[in-house]
Amino acid sequence: MYRKFIITDDGVLRFGRVAQHRDLLEWGEECSNGGGFWNLDESRGVLLLFGRSFNFGAPAIERVRAVDWDGAGGVELPLFYLPEWPREGTMIPVVY
Repeated sequence: MYRKFIITDDGVLRFGRVAQHRDLLEWGEECSNGGGFWNLDESRGVLLLFGRSFNFGAPAIERVRAVDWDGAGGVELPLFYLPEWPREGTMIPVVY
C-alpha cells in the first residue's frame, strides 16, 4: 500500500494507505480536485504533499476546505505542498 491523498469535490483533504487514489473515496463521492502522495517528515514535524494522482490528476491545493486526519495517524500537523518534488525549493503551506 502507498501513502496517497485526494481532495474531494467538497474540498476535504483525505489521507490513506491504499493501492489506488480512488480507494480513498467514500460511496457517492467524487474527486475533481486531484491528489498525490504524502510523507511524514518527523525531523521537522510536518506532513509533506507531493506528486499527482494517476486517477484524478494534480492536486488543487487552493481548494482544500477541511482535512480528515484519520488516514495520516489522526494527529493534526502543519501541511506543505511541494510542487517541484523531489526538490524542496518551494514549500507551499496548505491553509484551510
